[in-house]
Amino acid sequence: MYIIFRCDCGRALYSREGAKTRKCVCGRTVNVKDRRIFGRADDFEEASELVRKLQEEKYGSCHFTNPSKRE
Repeated sequence: MYIIFRCDCGRALYSREGAKTRKCVCGRTVNVKDRRIFGRADDFEEASELVRKLQEEKYGSCHFTNPSKRE
């Protein structure tokens, strides 16, 4: 089982249930037990999809394109 939560920087993260800490890409070590849980998932694929949706809600979708196709 995986849990989905946010770092203080606002980034959505997931971790295995029972983990004590998780390192965010911003460099902060997050105490998982003290976080508000936004969701739960059975496997890491479902957890990563939930994190992706939370990130899109906050920051919008991110589409990468080929530089030659930019306008």
